[in-house]
Amino acid sequence: MHEHNQALNNAEHANPFSFLGMQTNEKGYLQFNVFIPWADDVAVIDRKSGKVVATLERISDQGLFSKTTRRKNTFSYQLQVTSQDSKRVIDDPFSFGCVLGEMDTHLFIEGSHKHLYQKLGAHCIQHQGVAGVSFAVWAPNASHVAVVGDFNDWDGRCHPMRKLLNCGIWEIFIPHQSARHPLQPGCHYKYEIKDADGNLLPLKADPMGLQAQYRPDTSSVVNGEAAFDWADNQWMTSREAMNNRHAPISIYEVHLGSWQRDEHNEFLNYRQIAERLIPYVQDLGFTHIQLMPVSEHPFDGSWGYQPVGLFAPTARFGSPDDFKFFIDQCHQAGLGVLIDWVPGHFPVDDHGLVRFDGTCLYEHEDPRKGFHPDWNTLIYNYGRTEVANFLRASATHWLENYHIDGVRVDAVASMLYLDYSRNEGEWVANQFGGNENLEAVDFLKRFNEELYSDYPGAFSVAEESTSWPGVSKPTDMGGLGFGFKWNMGWMNDTLQYMGRDPIHRKFHHNEISFGLVYAFDENFVLPLSHDEVVHGKGSILARMPGDDWQRFANLRAYYGFMWTHPGKKLMFMGCEFAQQNEWNYQQSLDWHLLEHEPHQGVQRMIRDLNRLYKNTPALHQQDCQHQGFDWIDYQNAEQSIFSYVRYGEEGTNPLLVVVNFTPAVHHEFRVGTPIAAEHKEIFNSDAAIYGGSNVGNPGSVYPTDTPWQGQAQSLSITVPPLSAVVFEILG
Repeated sequence: MHEHNQALNNAEHANPFSFLGMQTNEKGYLQFNVFIPWADDVAVIDRKSGKVVATLERISDQGLFSKTTRRKNTFSYQLQVTSQDSKRVIDDPFSFGCVLGEMDTHLFIEGSHKHLYQKLGAHCIQHQGVAGVSFAVWAPNASHVAVVGDFNDWDGRCHPMRKLLNCGIWEIFIPHQSARHPLQPGCHYKYEIKDADGNLLPLKADPMGLQAQYRPDTSSVVNGEAAFDWADNQWMTSREAMNNRHAPISIYEVHLGSWQRDEHNEFLNYRQIAERLIPYVQDLGFTHIQLMPVSEHPFDGSWGYQPVGLFAPTARFGSPDDFKFFIDQCHQAGLGVLIDWVPGHFPVDDHGLVRFDGTCLYEHEDPRKGFHPDWNTLIYNYGRTEVANFLRASATHWLENYHIDGVRVDAVASMLYLDYSRNEGEWVANQFGGNENLEAVDFLKRFNEELYSDYPGAFSVAEESTSWPGVSKPTDMGGLGFGFKWNMGWMNDTLQYMGRDPIHRKFHHNEISFGLVYAFDENFVLPLSHDEVVHGKGSILARMPGDDWQRFANLRAYYGFMWTHPGKKLMFMGCEFAQQNEWNYQQSLDWHLLEHEPHQGVQRMIRDLNRLYKNTPALHQQDCQHQGFDWIDYQNAEQSIFSYVRYGEEGTNPLLVVVNFTPAVHHEFRVGTPIAAEHKEIFNSDAAIYGGSNVGNPGSVYPTDTPWQGQAQSLSITVPPLSAVVFEILG
């Protein structure tokens, strides 16, 4: 008994469930052992009759109580505990069996438990007829794991967990009334873990915790919210039509902490954000909102890209229910929602996954495989089945429980290449001597296969900055299986071009045209993301050359080019009204700029471009197919004018687009056209309502039988300065 007492008091008992609770001794009699440091007296009560059947003897001052009875038949019992400040009846956590079943552990071992988040973590459940919270955490190399929290005064002696030897999961069911303080939804908790040698580690947040404390506090929170009453069934059953590669997808990227703040520069709640953001995005005509990471993260300056809680929406903006409300309202308004998801790396914060059980459990031991020098972060071990299962379950959790429509996977290139941002000698080749991370490739393929199989209408997007082949091709065709890929090459080339003085653009003409060489190799999204307005790059407007008028005209022409170029669209918040300053995550966007006409004009133009894009099949139906695009002229470097045709499916009207990237006006400019029919000007970025000079082609123009630029007929048009002009070809 002394050895048990010492082990329990030192939080190092090898198997507390074999000793604590109701046990049968060698003679077949029932023995009760409880360890309650805060108790003065303990008695056993028959749950059925409510009568005291045994008064336990105090074995030690540390809190061990014991009694051997003359009873041999087990029964359901409770404990009557008397302390200095109370006398009450509690349930004994050590009287309950395992919550996890054999199938759960089997699926976990083989790495195929799709709903792992329902089993690991903390869950308010009924177990053996009693209400409480089940806790389960994977820590195979630990010698001791206990749940500690405000309900047990953070005392690791009170609730040591049971280790399931076949899989390395530790678990315990703690009834609501079983500790010094009630264990209720909203309680804070962590795991107290000792490594294999008995060394105490920093307290760890729950890797699969569904809710977390508001930073700078780092505890997990018991989430007991009732099932959310979703009202988005119409969206969920029809969203496949809105989320496929033939649909108009125009994405507004948002950082929830800085889109808008209140008058005290404090964060808005998810519900307040819904009230303001959704009508704004609707009015501008975007089809989807993409949220920069909403997973819980300790450091604001990481923008969410260094998450600790991959299953918990950040408490900065409210509760999980508040976030569900936001998604539900988006869907009811006809807006899809994507989230940034970060399986590429995780931070080194002590309360996170780093050396979780004293070993490199989630990361690689070798820093050449397990550490990102760029971000001072760790890399998941994708080849470990439990880790890969943990990550895929995170994505599933957002799709299943939050009705997310799409997952944009951050920094895919850093996952795919073993030598990413590393010099020779700083990385380890794969088994074939190459630089491909074959384990990450397999992980991404399986992630995409499960997403598209299990969640109809949902889609995935890769931020992948290299020429890795087939990122957005199905896995059975040798691809990675993503639905879309960000076109980083297009973004880099075109922004570089737009930053040049128009006088010099003729020498860099291919920076605009080169993107069409590979535009249909993938299902592309054209991204003007947050990455383009940080780290000294300035805003998109600030990159434009010339005086104020020319800068705005350049910007409008660029946006007109972007919206008529093949590929889905993504624009970071603030770009839609020509934010002047670089994005600052610590404050609201510069909404006051909308008091000025040039900014109003850009915003009005984005609204019109989105409506044109959505309502014109030629601009979206074949975004990802070469049949949707034909050059008319990509060789006019001297005048820096490009012309091309966009096609929808059969029976829809094509569009002729002419883009002028110099301030020169061209009258009677001849451009070839493939169809001898009326050409109606339906968009002009130089229109006065956008802040332009109002040069253009009012009404319609008609082709003549003058062959030009390889076409049998041509038009004579006026080309405005620094502009994009769109003609609908009627008939």
